[in-house]
Amino acid sequence: MPSQSGRTYWISRAILLGWLTIGYNLIEGLVSVFFGVEENSIALFGFGLDSFVEVFSAIAVLWRFRTELADKEIAAVELAKERKATWVIGGLFLVLATSTAIVSIYQIATGRHPETTLPGLIISALSLSFMFFLWKAKRKVGLAVDSKTVLQDAACSMACIQLSLVLFAGSVTYLVFPALYWVDSAAALVLSVLIAREGLGAIRAARSEHFTGGCCCDCKAD
Repeated sequence: MPSQSGRTYWISRAILLGWLTIGYNLIEGLVSVFFGVEENSIALFGFGLDSFVEVFSAIAVLWRFRTELADKEIAAVELAKERKATWVIGGLFLVLATSTAIVSIYQIATGRHPETTLPGLIISALSLSFMFFLWKAKRKVGLAVDSKTVLQDAACSMACIQLSLVLFAGSVTYLVFPALYWVDSAAALVLSVLIAREGLGAIRAARSEHFTGGCCCDCKAD
């Protein structure tokens, strides 16, 4: 374990990474939703909405650090609030997954498709780069201070990388083979499954008697 001064340094790094995650996801969400609507891309639109929900997950991590520094009585109250918030976040993920799946099926059935998936390609490529950086940085900090919260947050960044990979693959495929009009909607369906997994993971965590707060996705901090 690091010294107290060393631990303070690493915790400040973790908090900084948390704010970077929030800021990036807000920008990514706004840009993705805008271009998703403009280009009629349900995959990009769903990806953007997921980014907004991820913001709440990142806020939960910052909240958890506040709880860890509080006395036991205050920590218990704050953890109970965080458990309720995790329920809500899990529900939001499930609503988003369901609506994304329904719209995707409708798009495929009606033959609707985006004009181009270039915005999705660019956004997902940037997301892959930045989220990989965040994942490595959070893993380093989490191991340095032996923090399950930070390691869980790193696992959530890995979940975001998986979402970005799906969007990237779908965008590239449609750009190369535009005749495959259903590719964007198919990618959105895969995204809906991954988002639903996050939602179910959050709800399972909130129901667990071993709930410790932090990340809201179905992840393990090994």
